[in-house]
Amino acid sequence: MKRKHLKTLKAIFAHPVSSNIQWQDIESLFTELGAEIKEREGSRISVVLFNEVRVFHRPHPGPDTDKGAVASIRNWLKQHGIIP
Repeated sequence: MKRKHLKTLKAIFAHPVSSNIQWQDIESLFTELGAEIKEREGSRISVVLFNEVRVFHRPHPGPDTDKGAVASIRNWLKQHGIIP
């Protein structure tokens, strides 16, 4: 895993939950883990990873991911053994 992706992964698992992780970094991490990302309606995307489909809402107008989404992503990754 590249250093950039490891940095993003560590930020996702930081306590307290971080609110300044850029969404494009999270998408890049998903791609590094082998995810297939598809555009959906509006600002939604579907992420196919671990033989599961999760739908996320890209943040706008700012690039930062909200704490709820970060916590959800953390739990999902943790369930599948992806931890820093």
